[in-house]
Order: sequence, then C-alpha cells, then structure tokens
Amino acid sequence: MKLSNKFIIIIGILTMMTMPCKAQKWEHLADTPQMGWSTWNKFQGNISEDIIKGIADVMVETGLRDAGYTYINIDDCWHGKRDADGFIQADPIKFPNGIKAVADYVHSKGLKLGIYSDAGSATCAGRPGSLGHEYQDAIQYARWGVDYLKYDWCNTTNVNPQGAYQLISDALRSAGRPIFLSMCEWGNSQPWKWAREIGHSWRTTPDIWCHFDSLRVFPGYTQFGVMQCIQFNDSLRQYAGKGYWNDPDMLEVGNGMTENEDRAHFTMWCMMASPLILGNDLRNMSEATRNIIMNKEMIAINQDTLGIQGLHYCDRDGLQFWFKPLAGGDWAFTIFNPTQNNIVCELNWQDFNFIDSQVSKMSTAFNTNIYKVYNLWTHKMEGKTNLKNKIVRKVTVKSRDVVSYRLIK
Repeated sequence: MKLSNKFIIIIGILTMMTMPCKAQKWEHLADTPQMGWSTWNKFQGNISEDIIKGIADVMVETGLRDAGYTYINIDDCWHGKRDADGFIQADPIKFPNGIKAVADYVHSKGLKLGIYSDAGSATCAGRPGSLGHEYQDAIQYARWGVDYLKYDWCNTTNVNPQGAYQLISDALRSAGRPIFLSMCEWGNSQPWKWAREIGHSWRTTPDIWCHFDSLRVFPGYTQFGVMQCIQFNDSLRQYAGKGYWNDPDMLEVGNGMTENEDRAHFTMWCMMASPLILGNDLRNMSEATRNIIMNKEMIAINQDTLGIQGLHYCDRDGLQFWFKPLAGGDWAFTIFNPTQNNIVCELNWQDFNFIDSQVSKMSTAFNTNIYKVYNLWTHKMEGKTNLKNKIVRKVTVKSRDVVSYRLIK
C-alpha cells in the first residue's frame, strides 16, 4: 500500500511527539572514520545523475570500494523545489529519475549514497534548506534509501547550532533508517564539546581548498589550505573516538597539488583519524593519485580499530613528529616536512619515549621494546628500533612530504 505524503507527515509528527526529547544518533555507523567520495571539491554545482552513476562504476572497477571507500555523497545543488505538502524533490534536470533511482543504482554496486542539506532557510548555494522541514526531509531521505547526510550551516541567523543538530539527529532516528550524520558548521560553536551523542563527525575547520599552505579569502569567509586544516585539528584529539570524529574537511588529493603534497595530505588525514572523503574526478586520475588513495596499509592506519587520533608529539629542525597508537600495541610514526626544503633527519628512537597520557594511556617504550620498522610508502621493512641511546639512522624527508612507518611490536 502506498502512503500519501499527508499521511506520512502525520506519522512523522506522531512519532516526534512520542519520542524522548533527545534521541540518540544511530550507533555503529562510525566505529572507524567514514570513507567515500563527494561531488563538491571537483564538481561543486555541476552535478548530475550520470556523474554519480559513473563514479559508482569507477569505485568498483578501480578497487576503491574494496579498499573501504563506501559512500558516494551528493553535495549542494541537487535540490529542486518542495512539493505541495512540503517534501523536497530533486532537481528534475540534473536528476530526471529522482534520488531514489540513483540510490538504487549505488546500492546495486555495493556502495552507499550520501546527500546534503542545511540547517538554515537555504543551502550555501541558495537551494531549499531544511529549516522547518527537518522531519519531512528525514522521512524523504529514508524513503529514498539515503545512507549519509552532510548538514551544513549557511543562512542560519538566530538558529542555535546545538538545538538544530539535535533536531535533525532526532529526525533521522525517527525516520527509521540508519543514516550517518556529518555535521558541518565549521567548528564555530566547538561541536567537539557537545555533539558526541548527536552526530558521527563534525567539521573542525572552514572549507578546504586545493593549496598546501595558504588562505583563500573571500568576502565573509575564508578557505584553508592543507596546513591550516592540520593546525586547527591537531589539538582536538581528546574529543575524537569510536563513533565521533574530528573532520578537517574533504581530501583534495588529485586536484592539482604536487605528488609530494598529495601524499603528505593523505598521510596526515590518516594519522589524524580524519574522514577520508575523496574529492577528485575518479574517472580521470593519474597513476600517482591512484597509488596514494589506494595505499591500503596507510588506510589501515586511519581505520585502526583502537580509534585514536594521532598525536603531534614535537617539532624539530623544521620537521613535525607524529605518533598514532594502534590496536595490538603497534604505532604509526610519521615525520612530516611542511617546509619548502628537503631536510635530513638524524633519527634516534630514544628521543621518543613517552606515554600518551591524554588519550590512549599507551607507551612507546623504545627503551624496553624493539619494534620492526615498516615503511608505509615504500612498502618495505627497514630493520628494527634500537634499545641503545645512539643515532641509528638518517632519514631524508622531502619538501612538503612525509616518511611514515608502522612500528610493529
């Protein structure tokens, strides 16, 4: 039996009235950071049903799906108008068969579909926002088979962020379909302090743009380069964990930076346990881009089941030294060179004896433990750590690049 829109509205209202004031978000959708692809960085508003289906095909053919990239997210500009009952419809030119048909196609490929809306009266691109239609929109997404919602923060004058995100979280829960909630208010209200039970990830930074180390300033807002995103995100590790992740925005790998910069960008997102949402045209990517985003051993660092964001341990001679505790007692260790010069590092493991007292309570204990050293980018073993207090190796870290190891206990 097909239910009318008006009847569905009544069901939604009755459900809302009988639910607790604060429903918990859907659990176990984000035990590890989400992985997928989004339209925005490459296509922005120039999206279509054919592009989404083409990306779905490529994600399967290239092995990206099997590497863990499961979401295909349609960002801003998919919206058409609301119908007579207030239910949002897809743009009839860009999506002539509707979102349900796209979701069915994506699901047939073993992938999941994400969609976008905004807590305000209009989206950032001026399409209809969800303000005043939260439960209707959640019902519509569930009917369409949507699996992920990115919820933005434009046109939100006098809207309370904590209340707005709690409202859409409750609405998604009441609609009955497990939907991942990606909060995107750019960290303005410090959601890491209050959103753990509301959303599955929250943006910690303004929007990223395809540049390694500079700001892009517009009237009223500023975009961050890769370095600025890292700097804003790296002090928030105590707020991230299984089910709730700090999000320094989507990946720009393959969109115009150098190979070194792309590799550093991807590595640092993995070290920070950040969402890995690709933003390049997967149908036309170089072999270098493919090798970066398909590095399954680096992805394993991001997706490690311990669920700990990496620690920016110290800086020395222009280099940053990062550690990420892993399940089973291993560590990921990255030497990050954000400068424009190659730097030779004299590496002494005894310089890095510490206990991660803030989050994991794990100790590197290089003075008592010997680890096998596996290079995550050359895919080669490079010996073992040493118990003696002496320099054991020299490492060259190229400009705007990384050297990354898995230290295997």
